[in-house]
Amino acid sequence: VQLQASGGGLVQAGGSLRLSCAASGILFSLYTLDWYRQAPGKERELVATMATGGSTNYGDSVKGRFTISRDNAENTVYLLMNSLKPEDTAVYYCSALNRMSGNRYWGRGTQVTVSS
Repeated sequence: VQLQASGGGLVQAGGSLRLSCAASGILFSLYTLDWYRQAPGKERELVATMATGGSTNYGDSVKGRFTISRDNAENTVYLLMNSLKPEDTAVYYCSALNRMSGNRYWGRGTQVTVSS
């Protein structure tokens, strides 16, 4: 199983980035997909989640600015991040969870840095 995240980088406050996470080795459509982030000195926090049926949920700090989406044909989950703020600076991780089996897989993470 492999989750490969990409799309991170350095952006100015107010800018946008789109993260991608390509999965292999799993039956992608059966997995709930999550984006987490971890800033230096802070705990990992849930940013966005998309269930197998397409329902979504977002952390309070990103509601209205971030959008999670998935392409089951491409085995890829995306995170569109708009109106970025310096406090969004973190390593972003994608994760796939099979709620039936409890198996969870993590990608390596991609760095997002927002300058003020």
